[in-house]
Amino acid sequence: MLRLLHLHSSFAAGGKELRAAKLMNAFGPGVEHVVVSAVPGEMAAAAAVGKQVRVSYPDDFPALSGRPLPRRLLALARAMQGFDLILTYNWGAMDAVMAHTVFARHLGLPPLVHHEDGFNQDETQRLKPARNWFRRIALTHAQAVIVPSQRLEHIARTAWAQPARKVIRIANGIPLADYGRKAKADALPRVIKHPGELWLGTLAGLRAVKNLPRLVRAFAQMPEEWNLVILGEGPERAAIQAEAMRLELGHRVHLPGFASDPARVLGLFDLFALSSDSEQFPISVVEAMAAGLAVVSPRVGDVEAMLAPENRRFVTPPGDDAALGAALAALAGDPDARRSIGQANRVRAQADYDEGRMIAAYARAYGDAMGRRSFP
Repeated sequence: MLRLLHLHSSFAAGGKELRAAKLMNAFGPGVEHVVVSAVPGEMAAAAAVGKQVRVSYPDDFPALSGRPLPRRLLALARAMQGFDLILTYNWGAMDAVMAHTVFARHLGLPPLVHHEDGFNQDETQRLKPARNWFRRIALTHAQAVIVPSQRLEHIARTAWAQPARKVIRIANGIPLADYGRKAKADALPRVIKHPGELWLGTLAGLRAVKNLPRLVRAFAQMPEEWNLVILGEGPERAAIQAEAMRLELGHRVHLPGFASDPARVLGLFDLFALSSDSEQFPISVVEAMAAGLAVVSPRVGDVEAMLAPENRRFVTPPGDDAALGAALAALAGDPDARRSIGQANRVRAQADYDEGRMIAAYARAYGDAMGRRSFP
């Protein structure tokens, strides 16, 4: 049986974590997984791992964060022994990548594949040079660096000086057949869609980088019959609620929590929006497209390229609250445009963002890293 070690910056219920859970489910019971989070207690994505999957979440693994001193790196490297493949995720696991590069030959460590999905609030405007240099060195002996977006592919090959043969871009995919169905009015906890209401929705972890107070401000330009529904959990809940109350929108802004099955509830939305300071290839946009929704978003990551051409004029300059609000208001007042753009997005999603294709690409990358002709 293959043993995979997953070292995550966090295992909260975000895009990369839920994708990792989806891959574990797809690989089946013939693979054993050990999952570690750099942030103790952030393990919500574990709920998405199927019961048939062999998985454990040790609480005695060496800390992934701290000063990268030799003794600590050696402890991390020793903890990687006994596995067939090491999978690391984002900056929060980069010390483990460095430990692998330093001690892999001495300890006979298994191959390592690193995944990068984006940046936190502290690197939304500019990448930190010290982190770029650290990544360059740490990734020296990684078998591959997997990214979801064109922008991250460019960064990996330039700022992190990774050779083209090592950088693999795999677009996020979803089970397309599950989307596009009509949702029940009471499909969400604590909020019911009433006749005559229209919903602007988003799926996002409630974190600073998602800048959801910006979405509340932009939503203020929409007519009274519209409600804003934000699906997700995280530390910024109070800030979002405070902004809604400041703008006297508390009765129209709803935060019902994390949606474990977006396909079941996206049919309640009439329009989808992002407000993030930084994204790369957000799964939530793919889900909205598959559900036949028009999307309003700042121009971040690959979002503009992901969308159908008909939707791209509603992608606004980054950080421009007024432009975001104007785009929302324009689509709020044009149901025909929402309908036609949503249909174009659905066609695009069906053509390009199939989950099966994504899973096969990851399996191929992992197998290649291990020198196997097939995986698992």
